[in-house]
Amino acid sequence: MQLERNADLRPLTTFGVPARTKWLGRFTSVEELRALLQAPEVNGQPRLVLGGGSNMLFTRDWPGVVLMNEIPGIHMFREDAHHAWVTAGAGVVWHALVRHCVDQDWGGLENLSLIPGKVGAAPMQNIGAYGVEIKDHFDHLEALRIEDGEVVTFDREACAFGYRESFFKRAGRDRYIILSVTFRLNKAPHTLNTSYGNIQQELEQRGIASPTLRDVSDAVIAIRRSKLPDPAVTGNAGSFFKNPVVPQALAERLKETHPGLASYPAGPGEVKLAAGWLIEQAGWKGYHGNGHGVHDKQALVLVNRGGATGQAIFDLSQRILDSVRERFGVELEREVNII
Repeated sequence: MQLERNADLRPLTTFGVPARTKWLGRFTSVEELRALLQAPEVNGQPRLVLGGGSNMLFTRDWPGVVLMNEIPGIHMFREDAHHAWVTAGAGVVWHALVRHCVDQDWGGLENLSLIPGKVGAAPMQNIGAYGVEIKDHFDHLEALRIEDGEVVTFDREACAFGYRESFFKRAGRDRYIILSVTFRLNKAPHTLNTSYGNIQQELEQRGIASPTLRDVSDAVIAIRRSKLPDPAVTGNAGSFFKNPVVPQALAERLKETHPGLASYPAGPGEVKLAAGWLIEQAGWKGYHGNGHGVHDKQALVLVNRGGATGQAIFDLSQRILDSVRERFGVELEREVNII
């Protein structure tokens, strides 16, 4: 257990905006977490759990304690002839888990390569990319219940996964701290998901006709690097907005006036629209402000080009929301957590 006073949060988040916290605590086990929660500096203070800091925008200092989840470890939970159940500590870097599974020839997470952040945040957001979401391969997780320090197991149903949503973002918010996550992955022979985005095109350009898990993972990495800025170079949190789900009737009306509108089925009577397309059409792609702006290759990504404040980036996001609503009658929602 470590406690640091008046800690700088800038290096702990991918946006890299100025922010400090009254106390910063780090834990690598459930025992250290329990001790932290009982420490006089922490007990009764506003709490915020931070993993990789890749989906968070600070617009102000944090008045209480930030808890850094650094629980390590990847191990086989169990296996049978067709599946491997793999458990990872919440502090494991997400991409490290994906590559470990690829190395072991366990399939399911390869389309989620290079997503920033740590394992503990994955079920909170039900992270997804290229046709795959966490819920597709999730088995269970363990979380500490803050009120009494008990470790509770959540199965997929209890997590109430939705589009970039879960129990832990809604009813369970600030009540639990995720300790570990277990996934059920597939053993060979694999059924690969290469139809989403440009994966198949990337494989063809590489001359790969019979791809392996590693081939798919490498293709996803290449695509992401070509479209998204590296947070180590340009501050960002990946996709800032969710793709909006709208009634089918609204989508059809929009397509009449905007034939290029990108859309996908989202269930009975509903259609998911591409938020990046809407933002680009509203004229924001490549926008440059005072140290901040919109990425020139992907309009979903807001960036800190150097010296921007979190408030300035938040204000830009509001201008984008207002602009898309005015032009298309569609309400966008932020995916990034705003502090």
